[in-house]
Amino acid sequence: CGASSCASAASKPVLAGATIKGLAAGGRHTCALLEDGSVECWGANDLGQRGDGITTDTAVPTRVHGLPRAVEVRAGTNHTCARLSNNTVACWGDNESGQLGTGNNTSWARPVEVLNGLGNAPLTGVVQISAGTNHTCALLDNAQVKCWGGNANGQLGLGDTANRGDGASEMGDTLPAVDLGTGRTVTAVSAGQNHTCAVLDNGQVKCWGDNGDGHLGLGDTNHRGDEPGEMGDNLPAVALGTGRTATAVVANEGGSCALLDNGQVKCWGRNNFGQLGRGDTNDRGDEPGEMGNNLPAIALGTGRTATAISAGTSHTCALLDGGDVKCWGSNFGGNLGQGDTTRRGDEGGEMGDDLPAIDLGTGRTATAISAGNNVTCAILDDETLKCWGGNSVGELGLGNTANRGDDPGEMGDALPAVDLGTGRTPTGVSAGNGFSCALLDNGRVKCWGINSFGQLGQGDTAQRGDGGGEMGDNLPAIDLGYGG
Repeated sequence: CGASSCASAASKPVLAGATIKGLAAGGRHTCALLEDGSVECWGANDLGQRGDGITTDTAVPTRVHGLPRAVEVRAGTNHTCARLSNNTVACWGDNESGQLGTGNNTSWARPVEVLNGLGNAPLTGVVQISAGTNHTCALLDNAQVKCWGGNANGQLGLGDTANRGDGASEMGDTLPAVDLGTGRTVTAVSAGQNHTCAVLDNGQVKCWGDNGDGHLGLGDTNHRGDEPGEMGDNLPAVALGTGRTATAVVANEGGSCALLDNGQVKCWGRNNFGQLGRGDTNDRGDEPGEMGNNLPAIALGTGRTATAISAGTSHTCALLDGGDVKCWGSNFGGNLGQGDTTRRGDEGGEMGDDLPAIDLGTGRTATAISAGNNVTCAILDDETLKCWGGNSVGELGLGNTANRGDDPGEMGDALPAVDLGTGRTPTGVSAGNGFSCALLDNGRVKCWGINSFGQLGQGDTAQRGDGGGEMGDNLPAIDLGYGG
């Protein structure tokens, strides 16, 4: 039968009302691929051919469980990675330095498996991912970190400057874990432009790679991880202050920020736009005596603490304890969401209570934030997604190229939510360099904006979100079934 007649004859409403993207009939059973990426099968099941863990025949379409779905998405500068429900990783986009982990430097406009290096086996056991400019890092289920891709400044933490992942047999067991010290394990990792930071099991933070502006927070500008003997016990932890530990860390283009155990935020490194929130443009962490107790926490407002942080190219955002969002630093396209293009945090009197929370709409608060290159996105408490800032290539997903947040009257209720499709809601968001991605409630991923390297995962280089009729149901979810 054809897809239409099978759908009309199906007794279960999920098929009768769903769009079937593919249909396959075996000798005694049939399976349908639905629009949301799920698979439903019916018929004979004596050999487990329906894939639901039992052997009972049924005439009722039954969902096949266990097929991989995305559970995390991270947008880098020109590439994107998704962690799947089976703890493997798929990446797509630019691969000039091997950041896709495929054992070559061929760029891909559709998702490809990050390989283990053993034949064509995928890298498994991944529990967190982070995508930088031209390198990618994964936290594994043994609490170790492995990074691959560009390594010009030692951002892979392997004591040299050789790229990994762009040649055969460089991944998996052949790729060493980053040595962070005797007995130390990792709880979180963040890949920046040319440096990487990790939160350790004892709450310390260690950073390695490029240190030109004090990104590593060690009181100098010497790179770490690009020569032998610089990692492990020889790599100092970042001084966060007496008794202070970190619960999260983010690395961006030229700096790093840590969310501390008391809900405070400290940032160090490049500060040319006030992204450190110190009321000046002086770098921190590049000279002795600037870290630890000498580095004040960022003033977020009287009695306010942060629950999450995100660092873009040259601006920083914090999700506060009440669901408010505050951002500071560069504001070229209105990415601070204040209705102007004036920087914040580079002069006195601009932080703390003097920094307004972003207007997200009447009664609206945020549950997650992501800062990219001149763009900020937030998932709101009503399960909608809003993005603001620069929009020259449609990275706000609003069907045009007009910036939002750079003029009065563009935020709050006047800022439309991103249309992700009928009935779809976001569970995660990641803003990259001219493009943005959302993880949806059905485990699918949608990306929009610039696509010159195929970072939208659609198999082409056409931009999405910059013209009418390109979002919502017209924006396909990325096909994550790269290999099966």
